[in-house]
Amino acid sequence: MTKKSRVAEELAKEGNISIINLVDAIVEEAYTLKSSDIHIDPTAKSVTVRMRIDGVLQDIYTLPKEIQSEIVTRIKVLAGLRTDEHQTPQDGRFRTDVPDVGPIDIRVAIAPTHYGENAVLRLLSENSEKFTLEMLGFDDKDAKRIREAIKKPYGMILVTGPTGSGKTTTLYTVLKDLNTKEVAIITIEDPIEYAIDGINQMQVNSRTGMTFANGLRSMLRQDPDIIMVGEIRDSETSGLAVNTALTGHLVLSTLHTSDAATTLPRLIDLGVEPYLITATVNVVIGQRLVRTICNSCKTKKQLTDLEKESIQGMEGADVLQHTHEVYHGTGCDECTGSGYKGRMGIYEVMPIDEPIREAMLRRCSSTEMRKIAIQNGMKSMIKDGFNKVASGKTTLEEVLRVIHE
Repeated sequence: MTKKSRVAEELAKEGNISIINLVDAIVEEAYTLKSSDIHIDPTAKSVTVRMRIDGVLQDIYTLPKEIQSEIVTRIKVLAGLRTDEHQTPQDGRFRTDVPDVGPIDIRVAIAPTHYGENAVLRLLSENSEKFTLEMLGFDDKDAKRIREAIKKPYGMILVTGPTGSGKTTTLYTVLKDLNTKEVAIITIEDPIEYAIDGINQMQVNSRTGMTFANGLRSMLRQDPDIIMVGEIRDSETSGLAVNTALTGHLVLSTLHTSDAATTLPRLIDLGVEPYLITATVNVVIGQRLVRTICNSCKTKKQLTDLEKESIQGMEGADVLQHTHEVYHGTGCDECTGSGYKGRMGIYEVMPIDEPIREAMLRRCSSTEMRKIAIQNGMKSMIKDGFNKVASGKTTLEEVLRVIHE
């Protein structure tokens, strides 16, 4: 019996639906479909269950309105939340056992909406511990640049991109390479996505005053060698992170900027002096996630003249201008008809070398720094995407969707 049939079987019982079994079956199916999130959204007359598969939300089930409160209550019980509170957002997490898989961690966010409380469940996979930089989609040259940067005893490694672009997975993969018995590693995260053996992980908690900045201060009394700060989002955290890197620590963190070159002016906006940035930042990684073509329905197709025209003038477009055949997925049961299965990163890796330092001290714009970096061998994110289209890993439509969204 498939996990999908378990959900359908429970719904077919109508008045005798087991809410416990229904919630378990939805979670199991989400795991089977490699969904990252489950959205349980109330509407006027029903409850919609959507799952984010390879970064895209898809409608999966429509549930009866009358079991809405019971489903949300069951999720609250699992996550240890207050079942009598319906007007305030609540966050929690729980662990559940999936048959033939074992325990998986789930993060829960409940929020009041016009049609009642909704619930969003984030499935936290342990797969990040198995990744290497190459498995994430870095080519040999970029992976070498990152490994050279993390070998330095101090400085900053910054990863940038929008929410959901895989920044945390990249940082965890780097931490895995750094995690040896000879070094002490401490992280402060919001939230802790994955538990890693041998690393001390701290959780941000605004109610107790545990912010990124306060956590970073307390970390320095713990004699760390390597520190990961989940996100630099204000001037206090940025200043502390830079000073921490200056005093002989390796600091890993993320920023929300559109590309690698914009990261440096962003740090100036946060109050960090250019000479401090050039003295501390080792490398900046910009990234996005693109869906990969399903291997079960992968077929060749011709790149049309219109498609070639649409990318004309873009950096790296020459890779595809001379490519006559690319690949796409026609859609099958394996990929639920989407033509895509799984995701990989497209990246740009910008080492902070002497030309970039000089541009930084002159307070050049991000556009100028980007040009300098490309002239000195940086492969832009869009060019990396085009390379992956040419090698049959993803599609042109997917790369353009992700870059321009």
